[in-house]
Amino acid sequence: MTAGLPHQDFSEHLDHEIFRIIAGASEDLGQKSYVIGGFVRDILLYQNRKDIDVVTLGSGIALARRVADLSGRKPKVVVYKHFGTAMLRYDDFMVEFVGARRESYRHDSRKPVVEDGTLEEDQLRRDFTINAMGISLNREDFGTLSDPFNGLGDLEAGLIRTPRDPEITFSDDPLRIFRAIRFASQLGFSIEEETFNAIENQRERISILSAERIAEEFNKMMLTPRPSFAFNLLDSAGILDKVLPELTAMKGVENVNGIRHKDNYLHTLEVLDNLAMESDDLWLRWAALLHDIAKPATKKFQPGTGWTFHGHEVLGVKTAHRIFSRLKLPLNEPLRFVQKMIQLHLRPIALVESHVTDSAVRRLLFEAGDDIDKLMQLCKADITSKNEQKRTRYTRNFEIVEEKLKEIEEKDRLRNWQPPVTGEMIMEAFGIAPSKEVGIIKTAIREAILDGIIPNRFEEAYALMLEEGKKLGL
Repeated sequence: MTAGLPHQDFSEHLDHEIFRIIAGASEDLGQKSYVIGGFVRDILLYQNRKDIDVVTLGSGIALARRVADLSGRKPKVVVYKHFGTAMLRYDDFMVEFVGARRESYRHDSRKPVVEDGTLEEDQLRRDFTINAMGISLNREDFGTLSDPFNGLGDLEAGLIRTPRDPEITFSDDPLRIFRAIRFASQLGFSIEEETFNAIENQRERISILSAERIAEEFNKMMLTPRPSFAFNLLDSAGILDKVLPELTAMKGVENVNGIRHKDNYLHTLEVLDNLAMESDDLWLRWAALLHDIAKPATKKFQPGTGWTFHGHEVLGVKTAHRIFSRLKLPLNEPLRFVQKMIQLHLRPIALVESHVTDSAVRRLLFEAGDDIDKLMQLCKADITSKNEQKRTRYTRNFEIVEEKLKEIEEKDRLRNWQPPVTGEMIMEAFGIAPSKEVGIIKTAIREAILDGIIPNRFEEAYALMLEEGKKLGL
């Protein structure tokens, strides 16, 4: 592709019949129409995309209804009258129609005042040049690229740049600050110097954003191929400290008597990148980001021992709750999963560093349940030593632990373990009401199974229940 040339024909990218139907509907209504934005960017990057944005010089709602009529399938048209938009589904595509518009902003809000506009005014309001390109859906120049801000050139150069003064762009809508960094991370692009300077200059404007919108962009950054790319950009722009100060507090290395600890910020990003190569699980990636989050608060130097971070996994569980609450991330199952990963992330490492006993493996299986495989993924990603011999030894030891986990699980079935003898059975056997004695007996059975004293079977557990009841005088 060559940027900036007029009348470039990209009709080969519009070979699905929906585009011809839109062209016919536009002609019927006497409206010019263009596919614009992310769909154009992604097809020029040879990436699949199923949501199509169509801008028309006229009514987007009328165009959507005419497309539905011409399609012969009568797809349902969903109308958002207040916004002047309409949507319909056609095959695998979700198509949104909107009239061309121009925008103006108040200083205290990122919600624009919208008026009808020209195609170029509509393109000018877009966040970045690579998202401002349009392709004609009109019969006379079907497939012709409209690119007034050289988005194609920026696409080829791998640049994130705004169509207009970036200071205005980011002041008007500071969410675009996060979008710039997210797109750079997703695409592996650089942010053009003037654009990045404006991000730094306008960073205080993010105070008008809701936590939910920031978290949405954060999650998209977390799911990029190398999330550290985004976090380092956020940090360079002075934004990370405003959104996630607990992470920037991990920076730096202290030295006492020549004894140093590693930079936990850099280590955390390396763990996150390691995990990202193996898993696209968003919440497991969050666990990687937060697994050492409480190390600054627990850091101590002990003569003869060196640097310690005792209890950072316990405090990390509480810190994760505070961060999820502040960012309005879900406080139900996702948080519980992240907290479990933080709480347990030292356990497999402890097994690696000591003799792997059946009892220790049973307890890990009991506590991790069905999340054991994800926990092991996190722990292997946590191996960031630059000492090749140490890495090789740790990796091999983890393989031994995984083999032991598989062996114990096949024998003892401890994932999401349920006691073979229930509290109701204990009360019925001894004719007692709910009491501390029931809890004592249940705990004794659980500990006996986890220690390998009895197998995880009803008969042996019931016999132990009778013994423990006798000890309690029941």
